[in-house]
Amino acid sequence: MTTEFTTIGLVGRFQTREVGESLAAMAAFLRTQGVTVLIDASTAAATDIQGYEAVSVEDMGARAKLVIVLGGDGTMLNAARQMAEYGVPVVGVNQGRLGFMTDIARDNMLEGVAAILEGKYTRDERVLLEAEVFRSGSSVFHTLAFNDVVISKGDTGRMIELEVKVDGGFLYVLRADGMIVATPTGSTAYALSANGPILHPSVRGLAIVPLCPHALSNRPITVSDESVIEVTVAAPYECRFHFDSVSRFDAQAYDRILIRRSERVVTLLHPQGYSYFEMLREKLHWSSTPRY
Repeated sequence: MTTEFTTIGLVGRFQTREVGESLAAMAAFLRTQGVTVLIDASTAAATDIQGYEAVSVEDMGARAKLVIVLGGDGTMLNAARQMAEYGVPVVGVNQGRLGFMTDIARDNMLEGVAAILEGKYTRDERVLLEAEVFRSGSSVFHTLAFNDVVISKGDTGRMIELEVKVDGGFLYVLRADGMIVATPTGSTAYALSANGPILHPSVRGLAIVPLCPHALSNRPITVSDESVIEVTVAAPYECRFHFDSVSRFDAQAYDRILIRRSERVVTLLHPQGYSYFEMLREKLHWSSTPRY
């Protein structure tokens, strides 16, 4: 088969046996299509898959034309964020539970990937967040987030206090368990359970969602994705900054975090016929028959 994706990287959620089996089947199928197969080194070590080149994230980003993720949304989040640095598109095979971003079902994964190799797909560019933490005026932490940046009270049993600004303009002092800044992709994740809005991926916005606010009038608000959101931890509070639930930073009083849209984007490939609204109906069980 002639395809634009001549070298494909595979990343798997390697905690389960089923993923190892699916990974081996996918690698073997790609080889029959004349594709060079690269296996993420951590995935290869955990699944003990043999006969394929195991590579680092950096090497995969430099060489792969496409990365296929076999796992759930967490695995997809991590791989998509890593590949964004290299501009490599990502497609997901759902091996988890909900699978908001992993479009291809495991039962017909070979047929779904075959169609993408034939060019039957749609390309979807998604926003990434860039977050930088400052302490005493100096930058002390910097990272990216695909879903969200979460500010939480951490181990403390009481609310925290946060001063929130948007584009330098004062928004409010929030007394709450914390807050979420979510991309449209992340609007169906943690922010959704906190009554945040669902943002279509084409919406150029970021959702600011309070977590259990003391004032019931503190409601979620959507701002432009060109905005810079600035949050300062009020004294004497301490808290934690979480980034896609993958990395975290333990913040002190007066620490300041700046959250803005990154110049990089995540590129997702969807099978032909993909519908965001159909995905929502399926995953959130809308229009289903009530059970009594």
